[in-house]
Amino acid sequence: MTERYTFGGSLNAITCHAWNKDRSQIALSPNNNEIHIYSRELNWKLVDVLNQHDLRVMDIDWARNTNRIVSCAADRNAYVWSQGEDGKWKPTLVLLRINRAATCVKWSPSENKFAVGSGARLISVCYFESENDWWVSKHIKKPIRSTITSLDWHPNNALLVAGSTDYKVRVFSAYIKDIEDQPTPTPWGNRMTLGHLMAEFKNAANTGGGWIHSVSFSGDGNRICWVGHDSCINIADSTNGNIIRCKTEHLPFLSCVWISLDSVLVAGHSCVPLIFSLDGNKINFSAKLDTTQKKESSGISAMRIFQSLDRNSRSENSDSFIESIHQNAISCVRIYSGDKLSCKKISTSGTDGQLVIWDLDSKLINSFKGLNLDGK
Repeated sequence: MTERYTFGGSLNAITCHAWNKDRSQIALSPNNNEIHIYSRELNWKLVDVLNQHDLRVMDIDWARNTNRIVSCAADRNAYVWSQGEDGKWKPTLVLLRINRAATCVKWSPSENKFAVGSGARLISVCYFESENDWWVSKHIKKPIRSTITSLDWHPNNALLVAGSTDYKVRVFSAYIKDIEDQPTPTPWGNRMTLGHLMAEFKNAANTGGGWIHSVSFSGDGNRICWVGHDSCINIADSTNGNIIRCKTEHLPFLSCVWISLDSVLVAGHSCVPLIFSLDGNKINFSAKLDTTQKKESSGISAMRIFQSLDRNSRSENSDSFIESIHQNAISCVRIYSGDKLSCKKISTSGTDGQLVIWDLDSKLINSFKGLNLDGK
């Protein structure tokens, strides 16, 4: 069963969303400077609106065990939100020390630090300084030369993978000796000083590539997957040095996440979540979660439809309704149940204002139930 949630008819885009530990609450941003907290009781109920940011919220992450929310925005700020005894969320300012928009944020697995990417061509690794009761940051700068678009942590809490608009994917050490023990060696390398470049990959070096939209460490930390604006899926393996690339005919993907040791889920401008699996030195298509898109099942891909419109000098298709659950690009993908080693359910949100929970156990979904977050 696939669950579909909307906002009482509102068409506001959802920029990003994040779940609490037991999935009883969700934090999401309706494409503005606010963060809305909903609680699932009999129906979804709006319980708080966090409006400390001055400009559009770019990303949110919810720490499962410590129950803290971190947010970043185009106003160059990040806040760590803690819930008080009255149930209301209180912000603590993070000293990012950046002069451009903060674009992405991610808690580390141990939740003792988080990383913030920005347009300032650097990564801020932030941790709590108890003496002054605030969050401070240390910067990773070299050899970054462009905006950081996506971040993900290695399971060892020390390594960080970053994608950027210079077509590069880089693995850095984000180890902070002041707050944690020395990490053990990994296949990515032994040197773990903060900011040390462990690996660097260029997105499709032979074909021009494109901006990196999303990066993800595998559950065991030995592989990374990334997707860019060239509609390709890329996987790099640290154990053997292999880099595998799969060119697709879909529109560009905006998100990717590992759902098992050998499978990744991707989604983006084609409006449908897709599963690809690693088979030796090849990445093969495995499943499409949304089976309502008859145009693709008949052999006409979203990319070919777009090319047809361009050739015929038409600005839009004659159909105003897309035969898929999501009616516009999927911008955010989160694991809802399970983890990267064995994911059971995922959630997607997008610019159509919908939030959809997909059951991966059944692979191909034929039905969904439509509900509103406000219970209507």
